[in-house]
Amino acid sequence: MADGTIKQINPLLGTEVWTVPGRGNRPLDQPQAMTDNHSCAFCWDRKRETPPEKARMLSDATVLRHVPAAELDATDPDFRRIPNLFEIVTFDYWHANYGTEADAELIDAYLAEDSGYDHVKSVVEAKLRRQLDGEDLKLAARAFFSGSHDVIVARRHHGGSGSLSKDEHARFIAFTIDAMRDLYEKNPYAKYVAAFQNWLKPAGASFDHLHKQLVAIDEHGPELRSVERVPNVFEERGIELARKHDLIIAENEHAVLFAGIGHPYPTLEVYSKAPGRPWEHSAAEVRGFSDVLHAAHRAIGAGVPCNEEWHHQPRDVHSPMPWRVNLKLRTSTLAGFEGSTHIYLNTISPWDLKEKVLEGLDNHR
Repeated sequence: MADGTIKQINPLLGTEVWTVPGRGNRPLDQPQAMTDNHSCAFCWDRKRETPPEKARMLSDATVLRHVPAAELDATDPDFRRIPNLFEIVTFDYWHANYGTEADAELIDAYLAEDSGYDHVKSVVEAKLRRQLDGEDLKLAARAFFSGSHDVIVARRHHGGSGSLSKDEHARFIAFTIDAMRDLYEKNPYAKYVAAFQNWLKPAGASFDHLHKQLVAIDEHGPELRSVERVPNVFEERGIELARKHDLIIAENEHAVLFAGIGHPYPTLEVYSKAPGRPWEHSAAEVRGFSDVLHAAHRAIGAGVPCNEEWHHQPRDVHSPMPWRVNLKLRTSTLAGFEGSTHIYLNTISPWDLKEKVLEGLDNHR
C-alpha cells in the first residue's frame, strides 16, 4: 500500500496478514538465561520423575527401546523419548472411541522389577495425587506404555536447537522421525502424527528445556484440502513462489530455507527437495534437511520464542506433500483486532525477515 503496509494472503490456507510500518523492529535474538542440569523434570538428573522411556538415542545414534528402570543410568543418552504426562489426545480417547488396547506385556515386564514398580507408582501418584497399587496402578499406567503423545527431550537443552552441534541436531531430527514412524505403526487409527517444538514459555513451552512433541490424531488437517483443490500447490505456492519474490535465504542439495508469506507470525519455511514422508527419506536427505533447519535456528538465536511445526504427507494420503517445517517466531501477541477481523498483524514482513536471518547467518558463519 502507499503508506508501506504490506498485505499478504497465505498461499496454502488463505489467511490474510498485514505488516504495518512502525509496529515493531526489534532484533531477533534476546539474551536467554542458562540453568543447571536438574532445574526441571526433563533434566537428566531427574529421569525418574518422568514416565518410563519408550526409547533413547546415544551419541553414536544407537537407539535403545524400553530401557528398564534399573538401567536408566547405565548409558548416557543424547535424547530421550518419554510419554507426555498430560496428553493432548489421551490413551482413554483412543480406547473409548476405537477400542485401542494397552501393551500388557510391556507393562507387566516393567512393573515386574521393584525399581520399575516404584518408578511407575511415584509418577502416577504425583500426577493423580492419590495412592494406587496392583491392577489400579496398571490401569492408570496404560498411557505410559501405549499412549500416542510423546516428548523427545535433549540432554544439552538450555540453548535451543541452534546450540546443538550439526551432528547432534541431525540425531535429534532422526530420532524424532523414528518416533513418528513408530507412532504410526503402533496406532492403526492415527491419520496424522503432528510433530512440533515449543521453545520458551511465550511459544507455549511448559519447560524452558529443548524438546519436541509428537501427537497422533484421527484427522488429516486443513492442508489436505489445499492439495485436493490444486494438486501441485506446494510446487506452485512453496519454493517457486519464494524464488519469484526473492525470499530464498539458504539451500543445499536436499532442502531450501525461505521467508514465508501470509503467516500470523514471522515464519521461516524449510522444504525438503526429496519426495515422500520423513521416514522414507535417505540418511543423506535427512541430514541435508537437518543442516538447513539447524542454520535457521542458529540465525534466530536462543532468545527468541518460536514454534517448530512439522508438516508431511499422511500415510494414507496419495497426493504428494513434501516434508517441510515452519519456524514460527512468537514475537507478538494476537489480540482482539485479529479475532474480530480475521486479519492478522505480523510485525516483520517476509523481506525484512529474510534480511534479519541473513544477518544472523553471517554472524554465525
